[in-house]
Amino acid sequence: MGSSDSRHGHDADQTAHAISKILSRFTKYHPERIELSLDRVCRLLAELDNPQEKLPPVIHIAGTNGKGSTIAFLDSVLTASGLRVSTYTSPHLVRFAERYRLAGDIIDERELLTLFEELDTANAGKPITQFEITTAAAFLAMSRTPADVILLETGLGGRFDATNVISRPLATIITPVGFDHMTFLGSRLPEIAGEKAAIQKSGVPSIVAQQAPDAAAVIADAAAAVGAPLHRRGIEWQLTFANTGGGSYVRGNVRWTLPKPALPGRHQLENAALAAACLDICGLPSVNTETLAEGITQANWPGRMQRLTNGVLAETLGPGVDLWLDSAHNPMAAGALAKELDEIQRRDRRPVHLILAMLEDKDVGGFITPLTRHITTVTTVPLAEEAGARSASDLAFILANLGQPARSASSIQDALLHISHNNGRVRVLITGSHLLVGAALRTNS
Repeated sequence: MGSSDSRHGHDADQTAHAISKILSRFTKYHPERIELSLDRVCRLLAELDNPQEKLPPVIHIAGTNGKGSTIAFLDSVLTASGLRVSTYTSPHLVRFAERYRLAGDIIDERELLTLFEELDTANAGKPITQFEITTAAAFLAMSRTPADVILLETGLGGRFDATNVISRPLATIITPVGFDHMTFLGSRLPEIAGEKAAIQKSGVPSIVAQQAPDAAAVIADAAAAVGAPLHRRGIEWQLTFANTGGGSYVRGNVRWTLPKPALPGRHQLENAALAAACLDICGLPSVNTETLAEGITQANWPGRMQRLTNGVLAETLGPGVDLWLDSAHNPMAAGALAKELDEIQRRDRRPVHLILAMLEDKDVGGFITPLTRHITTVTTVPLAEEAGARSASDLAFILANLGQPARSASSIQDALLHISHNNGRVRVLITGSHLLVGAALRTNS
């Protein structure tokens, strides 16, 4: 490595360390008792002269599963249509900067550090959550960056989510609602749906994925209460599947052929159709059938049925082993993952070895049940020094009590070494948490 490369690497490490340090400082501002309210983020935004009111048109997305993939399809189609797109998503996989894409590019880490320092000064040590302050940072950065469309993902729920300060979005999208974050959102599906549905706004089209009946009813009632026009899959618009892996989107006289998505899994066609419905209903003139097809076939969303064919982890396993990552972490996502495994196993049947880590608030039984038909072994691993992480030994114990034998390992690499020493031509799936997938990607690179 040359001296300039060495200096650049050192500077990048210093910047990453400084970002980590300021994020830790933000956690210290966390209120002792969380009051579910938008008051804290609104106070900070007022200090910044309300950047959320100076944004390009915003598409606001809530739901339990499919938010990130739907954003990936929207981003890809809009970009293929020649539009500049900024996105704010969470969580990240490897670097915090991944959450912020400004006019198509991940924010430079030095720029992000400067932005966080500006937010820290504006907040002046007052009570606020880390997500609220980093969301305010997104609004400030996006208000300063010319773009045609902003794609905005809720962090948790919708009603009191820090993103829910956009008074007049271009559209709202509600992806499939299921069970997750029940400590904050409630333990019943109608309660959870009600929190997500609260992003709907008067006169703003609400594009809704197929839902369980009790969730659908709550979303419809919430839309009626605020006067949001509803556009629901199966009612106002339709999706039909084709043998090619693609399908058709239909709304009235509009009929668009959807190619097989770049992202694997039947559920990804549903996410692509949801994106298509939004673009159709918003009537963006740059979008047409050609750019739609180009965007759907080129969309990329790391950590969703991502196959690793090279790198440290792939080399640990050696040739003949099929290594996948998926950040599924709740029962609904596990069900979609199991269906994708059905298809992969149908084409090429192999023993499936699961490497699993989960947070303490996740439903282990609900997650593992749809996957059991594929599993040969389960190895649990820790989420290193992560608050709220379940220990590998505790997770293995819970799985054993559920009738799924499991062993624990000290790390992903330890788990892979055990699998590679004892098996030949196998399939390995690392799943259960965004944090685990992020750790795997960091280790692999």
